Amino acid sequence: MSKIDWSTEKNLKDQVLRKWEQGDLLREQLNQLAQFQTEFALTFPLRLSFKSPNSGELADRFNEVRDWVAQLTAIKLLRIEWRELNHRILGKQMFPQAIWLDSLKDALAFIGKQPEARQFAEIVTSTHEAHSELVAWLQKRPLQALDLATEWSRLLAIVSWMKQHPRPGIYLRQIDIAGVHSKFIENHKRVLSELLDLSLAQEAIQSEFTGTKRFSARYGFLDKPQHIRFRSLDANLNFIAATSYADMSLDSHSFGRLNLPPTRIFITENETNFLAFPPVNDAMIIFGAGYGWDALARATWLHECELYYWGDIDTHGFAILNQLRHHFPQVRSFLMDETTLLAHQNLWGTEEHQVFHTLPRLNAEEAQVFKGLQEQQWQPHVRLEQEHIRFSVLLAALAHI
Repeated sequence: MSKIDWSTEKNLKDQVLRKWEQGDLLREQLNQLAQFQTEFALTFPLRLSFKSPNSGELADRFNEVRDWVAQLTAIKLLRIEWRELNHRILGKQMFPQAIWLDSLKDALAFIGKQPEARQFAEIVTSTHEAHSELVAWLQKRPLQALDLATEWSRLLAIVSWMKQHPRPGIYLRQIDIAGVHSKFIENHKRVLSELLDLSLAQEAIQSEFTGTKRFSARYGFLDKPQHIRFRSLDANLNFIAATSYADMSLDSHSFGRLNLPPTRIFITENETNFLAFPPVNDAMIIFGAGYGWDALARATWLHECELYYWGDIDTHGFAILNQLRHHFPQVRSFLMDETTLLAHQNLWGTEEHQVFHTLPRLNAEEAQVFKGLQEQQWQPHVRLEQEHIRFSVLLAALAHI
Protein backbone atom coordinates (compact mmCIF):
# COMPACT_ATOMS: atom_id res chain seq x y z
CA MET A 1 0.00 0.00 0.00
CA SER A 2 1.09 3.59 -0.63
CA LYS A 3 2.34 5.75 2.19
CA ILE A 4 -0.26 7.71 4.12
CA ASP A 5 0.13 11.48 3.71
CA TRP A 6 -3.06 12.67 5.38
CA SER A 7 -2.88 15.68 7.66
CA THR A 8 -1.74 15.00 11.22
CA GLU A 9 -1.53 17.09 14.36
CA LYS A 10 2.15 17.74 13.60
CA ASN A 11 1.39 18.86 10.04
CA LEU A 12 -1.25 21.26 11.29
CA LYS A 13 0.98 22.64 14.06
CA ASP A 14 3.83 23.12 11.62
CA GLN A 15 1.59 25.36 9.50
CA VAL A 16 0.76 27.56 12.47
CA LEU A 17 4.40 27.60 13.63
CA ARG A 18 5.43 28.90 10.19
CA LYS A 19 3.02 31.78 10.61
CA TRP A 20 4.56 32.42 14.02
CA GLU A 21 8.09 32.37 12.60
CA GLN A 22 7.02 34.82 9.87
CA GLY A 23 5.69 37.14 12.58
CA ASP A 24 2.11 36.98 11.30
CA LEU A 25 0.54 35.90 14.60
CA LEU A 26 2.28 38.68 16.50
CA ARG A 27 1.24 41.21 13.85
CA GLU A 28 -2.36 40.15 14.31
CA GLN A 29 -1.97 40.55 18.06
CA LEU A 30 -0.54 44.03 17.50
CA ASN A 31 -3.52 44.91 15.31
CA GLN A 32 -5.92 43.91 18.06
CA LEU A 33 -4.01 45.73 20.82
CA ALA A 34 -3.10 48.97 19.06
CA GLN A 35 -5.75 49.12 16.32
CA PHE A 36 -2.87 49.13 13.88
CA GLN A 37 -4.00 48.04 10.43
CA THR A 38 -1.55 46.18 8.24
CA GLU A 39 -1.76 44.43 4.89
CA PHE A 40 -0.07 41.40 6.49
CA ALA A 41 -2.85 40.79 9.02
CA LEU A 42 -4.26 37.30 9.36
CA THR A 43 -8.00 36.75 9.14
CA PHE A 44 -9.72 34.59 11.71
CA PRO A 45 -11.25 32.07 11.60
CA LEU A 46 -8.08 30.74 9.96
CA ARG A 47 -8.43 27.80 7.61
CA LEU A 48 -5.49 25.40 7.61
CA SER A 49 -4.27 23.41 4.63
CA PHE A 50 -5.72 19.94 4.92
CA LYS A 51 -4.98 16.62 3.18
CA SER A 52 -7.57 13.86 3.55
CA PRO A 53 -8.13 10.34 2.19
CA ASN A 54 -9.53 10.08 -1.30
CA SER A 55 -12.52 7.99 -2.19
CA GLY A 56 -10.47 4.87 -2.95
CA GLU A 57 -8.54 5.10 0.33
CA LEU A 58 -11.80 5.52 2.21
CA ALA A 59 -12.92 2.09 1.03
CA ASP A 60 -9.58 0.26 0.94
CA ARG A 61 -8.24 1.58 4.25
CA PHE A 62 -11.42 2.15 6.17
CA ASN A 63 -10.01 1.14 9.58
CA GLU A 64 -7.01 3.45 9.15
CA VAL A 65 -9.31 6.26 8.05
CA ARG A 66 -11.51 5.71 11.12
CA ASP A 67 -8.46 5.89 13.41
CA TRP A 68 -7.25 9.01 11.61
CA VAL A 69 -10.64 10.72 12.11
CA ALA A 70 -10.58 9.78 15.80
CA GLN A 71 -7.13 11.32 16.20
CA LEU A 72 -8.26 14.53 14.48
CA THR A 73 -11.33 14.91 16.65
CA ALA A 74 -9.17 14.47 19.77
CA ILE A 75 -7.02 17.50 18.93
CA LYS A 76 -8.02 20.40 21.15
CA LEU A 77 -8.69 23.90 19.85
CA LEU A 78 -9.31 22.84 16.25
CA ARG A 79 -12.75 23.15 14.70
CA ILE A 80 -13.53 20.45 12.16
CA GLU A 81 -15.90 21.22 9.33
CA TRP A 82 -17.76 18.04 8.34
CA ARG A 83 -19.45 16.99 5.16
CA GLU A 84 -21.71 14.09 4.44
CA LEU A 85 -20.23 11.61 1.99
CA ASN A 86 -22.42 9.03 0.24
CA HIS A 87 -19.91 6.30 -0.52
CA ARG A 88 -20.84 3.58 -3.01
CA ILE A 89 -19.63 0.85 -0.63
CA LEU A 90 -19.79 2.36 2.85
CA GLY A 91 -22.95 4.37 2.40
CA LYS A 92 -23.41 7.69 4.15
CA GLN A 93 -20.42 8.83 6.21
CA MET A 94 -19.56 12.08 8.00
CA PHE A 95 -16.12 13.09 6.83
CA PRO A 96 -13.74 16.03 7.72
CA GLN A 97 -13.46 18.49 4.86
CA ALA A 98 -11.76 21.50 6.52
CA ILE A 99 -9.84 22.41 9.69
CA TRP A 100 -10.20 25.83 11.32
CA LEU A 101 -8.67 27.82 14.16
CA ASP A 102 -11.37 30.24 15.25
CA SER A 103 -9.25 32.86 17.01
CA LEU A 104 -5.76 34.19 17.56
CA LYS A 105 -6.02 32.97 21.15
CA ASP A 106 -6.68 29.42 19.91
CA ALA A 107 -3.79 29.62 17.41
CA LEU A 108 -1.33 30.72 20.09
CA ALA A 109 -2.50 28.02 22.49
CA PHE A 110 -2.32 25.39 19.75
CA ILE A 111 1.44 25.96 19.35
CA GLY A 112 2.13 26.84 23.01
CA LYS A 113 3.17 30.46 22.40
CA GLN A 114 0.95 32.16 25.00
CA PRO A 115 3.89 33.28 27.25
CA GLU A 116 5.68 34.91 24.33
CA ALA A 117 2.44 36.54 23.18
CA ARG A 118 1.87 38.01 26.65
CA GLN A 119 5.41 39.39 26.61
CA PHE A 120 4.85 40.94 23.20
CA ALA A 121 1.58 42.45 24.41
CA GLU A 122 3.52 44.24 27.17
CA ILE A 123 5.96 45.58 24.57
CA VAL A 124 3.12 46.82 22.35
CA THR A 125 1.33 48.52 25.24
CA SER A 126 4.43 50.28 26.61
CA THR A 127 5.50 51.37 23.12
CA HIS A 128 2.06 52.65 22.16
CA GLU A 129 1.88 54.70 25.36
CA ALA A 130 5.43 56.10 25.17
CA HIS A 131 6.12 56.46 21.44
CA SER A 132 3.18 55.49 19.26
CA GLU A 133 5.20 56.14 16.09
CA LEU A 134 7.29 53.05 16.94
CA VAL A 135 4.31 50.72 16.62
CA ALA A 136 5.14 50.66 12.91
CA TRP A 137 8.56 49.20 13.78
CA LEU A 138 6.90 46.49 15.91
CA GLN A 139 4.68 45.61 12.97
CA LYS A 140 7.75 45.27 10.74
CA ARG A 141 9.96 43.35 13.21
CA PRO A 142 7.76 41.66 15.83
CA LEU A 143 10.08 38.72 16.47
CA GLN A 144 13.10 40.99 16.87
CA ALA A 145 11.12 43.03 19.39
CA LEU A 146 10.37 39.84 21.29
CA ASP A 147 14.07 38.95 21.32
CA LEU A 148 14.72 42.40 22.81
CA ALA A 149 12.00 42.10 25.47
CA THR A 150 14.38 42.38 28.43
CA GLU A 151 16.07 45.45 26.92
CA TRP A 152 12.98 47.12 25.48
CA SER A 153 12.25 49.49 28.37
CA ARG A 154 15.83 50.81 28.19
CA LEU A 155 15.60 51.27 24.44
CA LEU A 156 12.42 53.29 24.88
CA ALA A 157 14.14 55.33 27.60
CA ILE A 158 16.94 56.21 25.17
CA VAL A 159 14.41 57.30 22.55
CA SER A 160 12.69 59.50 25.16
CA TRP A 161 16.02 61.05 26.20
CA MET A 162 16.96 61.74 22.58
CA LYS A 163 13.65 63.48 21.95
CA GLN A 164 14.37 65.75 24.90
CA HIS A 165 18.03 66.29 23.92
CA PRO A 166 18.26 66.31 20.09
CA ARG A 167 21.83 66.50 18.74
CA PRO A 168 23.25 66.65 22.29
CA GLY A 169 26.90 67.33 21.38
CA ILE A 170 28.27 65.00 24.09
CA TYR A 171 29.91 61.57 24.11
CA LEU A 172 27.69 58.50 24.44
CA ARG A 173 29.39 57.88 27.79
CA GLN A 174 27.80 61.06 29.12
CA ILE A 175 24.17 59.98 28.63
CA ASP A 176 22.63 59.82 32.10
CA ILE A 177 19.76 57.31 32.09
CA ALA A 178 19.17 54.82 34.89
CA GLY A 179 20.23 51.34 33.78
CA VAL A 180 21.77 52.55 30.51
CA HIS A 181 25.52 52.67 29.87
CA SER A 182 27.53 53.37 26.76
CA LYS A 183 28.26 49.68 26.16
CA PHE A 184 24.52 49.01 26.03
CA ILE A 185 24.13 51.70 23.36
CA GLU A 186 27.15 50.40 21.44
CA ASN A 187 25.63 46.90 21.40
CA HIS A 188 22.24 48.14 20.16
CA LYS A 189 23.21 50.79 17.61
CA ARG A 190 21.47 49.06 14.72
CA VAL A 191 18.04 48.82 16.34
CA LEU A 192 18.42 52.24 17.97
CA SER A 193 19.11 53.77 14.56
CA GLU A 194 15.85 52.36 13.24
CA LEU A 195 13.90 53.58 16.28
CA LEU A 196 15.47 57.04 16.31
CA ASP A 197 14.89 57.52 12.58
CA LEU A 198 11.18 56.98 13.23
CA SER A 199 11.01 59.15 16.36
CA LEU A 200 13.29 62.14 15.93
CA ALA A 201 12.55 65.30 13.98
CA GLN A 202 14.21 65.45 10.58
CA GLU A 203 16.51 68.29 11.62
CA ALA A 204 17.88 66.15 14.47
CA ILE A 205 19.30 63.58 12.03
CA GLN A 206 22.34 64.02 9.79
CA SER A 207 21.09 61.67 7.08
CA GLU A 208 24.34 61.65 5.12
CA PHE A 209 25.94 59.56 7.87
CA THR A 210 24.81 55.94 7.66
CA GLY A 211 25.71 52.63 9.27
CA THR A 212 26.50 51.75 12.86
CA LYS A 213 30.02 53.19 12.60
CA ARG A 214 28.54 56.64 11.94
CA PHE A 215 25.89 56.42 14.67
CA SER A 216 27.36 59.28 16.71
CA ALA A 217 27.67 61.61 13.74
CA ARG A 218 24.13 60.81 12.55
CA TYR A 219 22.50 61.74 15.87
CA GLY A 220 24.75 64.57 17.00
CA PHE A 221 27.06 62.92 19.51
CA LEU A 222 30.77 63.56 19.81
CA ASP A 223 32.82 60.74 18.36
CA LYS A 224 36.31 59.46 18.93
CA PRO A 225 38.47 61.77 16.81
CA GLN A 226 39.61 60.35 13.48
CA HIS A 227 43.34 60.78 13.05
CA ILE A 228 45.30 61.51 9.91
CA ARG A 229 48.86 60.27 9.70
CA PHE A 230 51.28 62.22 7.52
CA ARG A 231 54.96 63.06 6.89
CA SER A 232 56.71 66.04 5.40
CA LEU A 233 58.75 65.13 2.32
CA ASP A 234 60.62 68.44 2.32
CA ALA A 235 63.21 69.23 5.02
CA ASN A 236 62.16 72.87 4.81
CA LEU A 237 58.51 72.07 5.39
CA ASN A 238 58.64 71.39 9.11
CA PHE A 239 55.49 70.98 11.16
CA ILE A 240 57.51 70.71 14.36
CA ALA A 241 60.48 72.98 14.84
CA ALA A 242 63.87 71.38 14.04
CA THR A 243 62.24 68.10 13.06
CA SER A 244 62.49 66.95 9.44
CA TYR A 245 60.45 64.17 7.79
CA ALA A 246 58.65 63.40 11.07
CA ASP A 247 55.91 60.74 11.11
CA MET A 248 52.98 62.58 12.71
CA SER A 249 49.31 62.11 13.43
CA LEU A 250 46.65 64.76 14.06
CA ASP A 251 42.94 64.52 14.71
CA SER A 252 41.00 65.48 11.59
CA HIS A 253 39.83 68.79 13.06
CA SER A 254 43.40 69.93 13.81
CA PHE A 255 44.65 68.64 10.47
CA GLY A 256 41.93 70.63 8.77
CA ARG A 257 43.24 73.80 10.44
CA LEU A 258 46.85 73.43 9.28
CA ASN A 259 48.07 76.66 7.74
CA LEU A 260 50.15 75.47 4.78
CA PRO A 261 51.06 77.06 1.47
CA PRO A 262 49.90 75.28 -1.70
CA THR A 263 51.66 71.94 -1.50
CA ARG A 264 51.97 68.66 -3.37
CA ILE A 265 50.20 65.89 -1.46
CA PHE A 266 50.79 62.19 -2.08
CA ILE A 267 48.35 59.66 -0.61
CA THR A 268 49.33 56.01 -0.37
CA GLU A 269 47.53 53.00 1.09
CA ASN A 270 50.65 51.06 2.06
CA GLU A 271 52.51 51.83 5.30
CA THR A 272 55.92 50.83 3.96
CA ASN A 273 55.45 53.12 0.96
CA PHE A 274 54.37 55.87 3.36
CA LEU A 275 57.53 55.50 5.47
CA ALA A 276 59.98 54.96 2.59
CA PHE A 277 58.63 57.63 0.24
CA PRO A 278 61.64 59.72 -0.90
CA PRO A 279 62.08 63.48 -0.36
CA VAL A 280 60.08 65.78 -2.66
CA ASN A 281 60.22 69.56 -2.63
CA ASP A 282 57.15 71.32 -1.23
CA ALA A 283 55.41 68.01 -0.58
CA MET A 284 53.98 65.78 2.10
CA ILE A 285 52.58 62.25 2.14
CA ILE A 286 49.41 60.99 3.84
CA PHE A 287 48.75 57.44 4.92
CA GLY A 288 45.42 56.65 3.23
CA ALA A 289 42.17 55.41 4.73
CA GLY A 290 40.94 52.96 2.12
CA TYR A 291 37.18 53.27 1.65
CA GLY A 292 36.64 56.30 3.84
CA TRP A 293 37.68 59.86 3.18
CA ASP A 294 35.35 61.83 5.44
CA ALA A 295 38.12 62.79 7.87
CA LEU A 296 40.39 64.04 5.09
CA ALA A 297 37.51 65.90 3.42
CA ARG A 298 37.33 68.30 6.38
CA ALA A 299 40.71 69.74 5.35
CA THR A 300 39.38 72.26 2.84
CA TRP A 301 42.90 73.67 2.29
CA LEU A 302 43.68 70.48 0.35
CA HIS A 303 41.58 71.86 -2.51
CA GLU A 304 44.42 74.32 -3.15
CA CYS A 305 47.00 71.50 -3.39
CA GLU A 306 48.15 69.10 -6.08
CA LEU A 307 46.88 65.69 -4.96
CA TYR A 308 48.29 62.35 -6.11
CA TYR A 309 46.72 59.04 -5.14
CA TRP A 310 48.81 55.85 -5.21
CA GLY A 311 46.79 52.70 -4.75
CA ASP A 312 46.93 49.09 -5.87
CA ILE A 313 46.33 48.41 -9.55
CA ASP A 314 43.17 46.39 -9.13
CA THR A 315 39.47 47.18 -9.36
CA HIS A 316 39.26 48.17 -5.67
CA GLY A 317 42.20 50.55 -6.06
CA PHE A 318 40.33 52.41 -8.80
CA ALA A 319 37.11 52.34 -6.76
CA ILE A 320 38.94 54.04 -3.87
CA LEU A 321 40.35 56.62 -6.27
CA ASN A 322 36.85 57.24 -7.62
CA GLN A 323 35.58 57.78 -4.07
CA LEU A 324 38.43 60.16 -3.20
CA ARG A 325 37.53 62.30 -6.25
CA HIS A 326 34.07 62.77 -4.79
CA HIS A 327 35.75 65.03 -2.20
CA PHE A 328 38.75 66.23 -4.24
CA PRO A 329 38.02 66.26 -7.99
CA GLN A 330 41.56 67.44 -8.80
CA VAL A 331 43.31 64.29 -7.51
CA ARG A 332 45.54 62.49 -10.01
CA SER A 333 46.35 58.81 -10.01
CA PHE A 334 50.00 57.90 -9.48
CA LEU A 335 51.66 54.69 -10.76
CA MET A 336 48.25 53.19 -11.56
CA ASP A 337 48.62 52.93 -15.35
CA GLU A 338 48.94 50.09 -17.84
CA THR A 339 52.67 50.67 -18.37
CA THR A 340 53.36 50.19 -14.67
CA LEU A 341 51.13 47.12 -14.57
CA LEU A 342 52.82 45.39 -17.53
CA ALA A 343 56.32 46.27 -16.26
CA HIS A 344 55.70 44.18 -13.12
CA GLN A 345 54.02 41.12 -14.58
CA ASN A 346 56.19 38.75 -12.57
CA LEU A 347 54.80 40.31 -9.37
CA TRP A 348 51.09 40.10 -10.19
CA GLY A 349 48.80 38.74 -7.53
CA THR A 350 45.11 37.84 -7.49
CA GLU A 351 42.16 40.04 -6.55
CA GLU A 352 39.55 37.61 -5.21
CA HIS A 353 36.44 39.80 -5.34
CA GLN A 354 36.39 42.42 -8.07
CA VAL A 355 34.36 45.62 -8.32
CA PHE A 356 31.88 45.65 -11.21
CA HIS A 357 29.86 48.83 -10.70
CA THR A 358 30.64 51.90 -12.79
CA LEU A 359 33.19 54.44 -11.58
CA PRO A 360 32.15 57.74 -13.20
CA ARG A 361 35.05 59.82 -11.82
CA LEU A 362 37.84 57.94 -13.60
CA ASN A 363 39.53 59.64 -16.54
CA ALA A 364 39.75 57.90 -19.92
CA GLU A 365 43.12 56.24 -19.30
CA GLU A 366 42.13 55.02 -15.83
CA ALA A 367 38.77 53.78 -17.09
CA GLN A 368 40.52 51.76 -19.80
CA VAL A 369 42.74 49.98 -17.25
CA PHE A 370 39.76 49.44 -14.96
CA LYS A 371 37.79 47.92 -17.85
CA GLY A 372 40.74 45.69 -18.74
CA LEU A 373 40.88 44.38 -15.18
CA GLN A 374 37.15 43.69 -15.16
CA GLU A 375 37.27 41.91 -18.51
CA GLN A 376 40.36 39.85 -17.56
CA GLN A 377 42.30 41.39 -20.46
CA TRP A 378 45.72 40.39 -19.18
CA GLN A 379 45.05 37.57 -16.77
CA PRO A 380 42.06 36.56 -14.58
CA HIS A 381 41.68 38.80 -11.51
CA VAL A 382 44.99 40.61 -11.92
CA ARG A 383 46.24 42.62 -8.98
CA LEU A 384 49.48 44.58 -8.64
CA GLU A 385 49.98 45.72 -5.07
CA GLN A 386 51.62 49.12 -4.74
CA GLU A 387 54.46 47.85 -2.52
CA HIS A 388 55.58 45.50 -5.33
CA ILE A 389 56.44 48.39 -7.65
CA ARG A 390 60.21 48.82 -7.92
CA PHE A 391 61.66 51.79 -6.07
CA SER A 392 63.47 52.95 -9.21
CA VAL A 393 60.10 53.19 -10.99
CA LEU A 394 58.81 55.38 -8.12
CA LEU A 395 61.86 57.67 -8.40
CA ALA A 396 61.44 57.96 -12.17
CA ALA A 397 57.77 58.85 -11.81
CA LEU A 398 58.57 61.53 -9.24
CA ALA A 399 61.20 62.99 -11.55
CA HIS A 400 58.49 63.62 -14.14
CA ILE A 401 56.32 65.61 -11.71
